Amino acid sequence: MKTTVKIFSVLLICAALAAGASSIVITQENEYSLIRQFGKIDHVVSEAGISFKIPFIQSVDTLPKQILLYDLSSSDVITSDKKTMICDSYILWKIADPQKFAQTLNSSIPNAESRLDAIVYNSTKNIISSTSQDDVISGRDGELSAAIMQNIGNSLEQYGISLLSFETKKLDLPGDNKAAVYERMISERDNIAATYTAEGSSEAQIIKNTTDKEVTVLLSEAEKEAAILIAEGEAEYMRILSEAYNDESKQEFYSFVRSLDALKASMRGNNKTVILSPDSPIAQIFYGR
Repeated sequence: MKTTVKIFSVLLICAALAAGASSIVITQENEYSLIRQFGKIDHVVSEAGISFKIPFIQSVDTLPKQILLYDLSSSDVITSDKKTMICDSYILWKIADPQKFAQTLNSSIPNAESRLDAIVYNSTKNIISSTSQDDVISGRDGELSAAIMQNIGNSLEQYGISLLSFETKKLDLPGDNKAAVYERMISERDNIAATYTAEGSSEAQIIKNTTDKEVTVLLSEAEKEAAILIAEGEAEYMRILSEAYNDESKQEFYSFVRSLDALKASMRGNNKTVILSPDSPIAQIFYGR
């Protein structure tokens, strides 16, 4: 009888320990803990640490809390001008609402990736199909990704998913027509550059002509002012001379100086000999007449 009691006590203790151990829920920093009761989600533990559940009645599932990467398959897309391009991209996403995620996607990451693949591919196809090939190529620095993200919008919220980023690893032309397309794009860019250059040259010529006209006007006015000043100066010079040699003695001295100046001007070259006739005004000055 005592042995039976001891065995029962041991079993009871083991059951108690098992129940206690099964009631403990340890939630890691990078995961959600979903507490289910009879298959339905009772509550979600989002904070890391230890929590409790009802043993044998409630169960626990976990979902990742960190940012996840999904690499989409490379696929062909058609632009608005009916040109084929190859798109290879990836997305960054995370579970924003674990309860909604579990209810709509059965807590399955592969189910979520399948849904993401379809939604992102359709959005990529819609955006590229409404964009010309040239704009697709020039928008690879971020404009295309932004347009695809905007097109997806909030459509993933119904699955408890938050799409963080869409990035293209490769968005290129098929190998058989890549060179021809690039040559056409280069030719178009050269034509645009030539147009800008011609317009710039035309504007520069207009500015140059206007400037030359203004300079000509300014020079003409300056020459006019200079001529007026020279004429006024000569007139003042003649007035001063007239006043200075107004009497007879000064007039004789003035005539003497002017004669010397004339004599000096006539002595050119290496020969400094001057022959004067006796009745020359200059000779008469030297004769003292």
